[in-house]
Amino acid sequence: MFRTLSTLLAGASARSEDRVRDAFAIELIDQKIREADNSLKAAKATLATIIQRQRAEDRQANTLKSRISDMTARAQDALRADREDLAAEAAEAIANMENELTIRLETLDRLDQKGMRLRSSIEAGHRRIIDLKQGAIQARAVRREHHIQRRLNATAGTNTAVDEAEELIQRVIGADDPFEQSEILRGIENDLSHDTLADRMADHGFGAATRKTGQDVLAQLKAKKPNKSKH
Repeated sequence: MFRTLSTLLAGASARSEDRVRDAFAIELIDQKIREADNSLKAAKATLATIIQRQRAEDRQANTLKSRISDMTARAQDALRADREDLAAEAAEAIANMENELTIRLETLDRLDQKGMRLRSSIEAGHRRIIDLKQGAIQARAVRREHHIQRRLNATAGTNTAVDEAEELIQRVIGADDPFEQSEILRGIENDLSHDTLADRMADHGFGAATRKTGQDVLAQLKAKKPNKSKH
C-alpha cells in the first residue's frame, strides 16, 4: 500500500513538474541560453589565458635559444684560448639552459594541444548557442500562435457559438413571408367561396364583365378624344 501511494505521489509530482515546465518553457529556454552564454564566456577567458601563457613561454624559449647560442660561441672561444675552466663553466650553464628549454618546449606543446581542444569546444558551443537562440525565436512564435488561438477559441466558443449563429441566420433568412402567406390564404378562401368564379368566367367571355380592363379604359379615352379642326 505504501509503495502504491509513493508511486502515485511520484507520478503526480512528475505531472506537476511537467505542467510547470510547459507553462514557463520560454523562460526556462532563456535561462538555459544565458547559462550556456556564461559557460562560453568562461571558456573564452580560459582560452585567452592559455594563449597568453603560450606567448610568454614562446618568448622565454626564444630567449633561452639566444642565450644558448651566445654561450656556446663564448665556450668555443675559451677552448681556443686554452681556458678549459671557463669553457667547462660555460658548458654547465648551457646544459642547464637546454634542460630549461626542453621543459618550456614541452609546456608549449601541452598548451598548444589544450588550446586546440578548447578552441574546438568553444566553436561547437558557439554554434549550439546560435541554434538555441533560433529555436527560442521559433518557440516564442509558436507560443504566440497558441495564445492567439486560445483567445479566438474563447471568443468564438470553440466554433459552437459560430455554428449556432449561422443556423439562426439561416432560420431568419429562410423563414416564410407572412404577407405572401396571407395573400395565398385569401386566394384559397375566395376559391372556396366562389367569389372569383364570376370574374374568371367573364374573363373567358361568358357573361358581362365584372371588372374593368386596360382595354376598356383605353376605349373610353379614345371616345373622349376631341376631333382636330379642319382648316
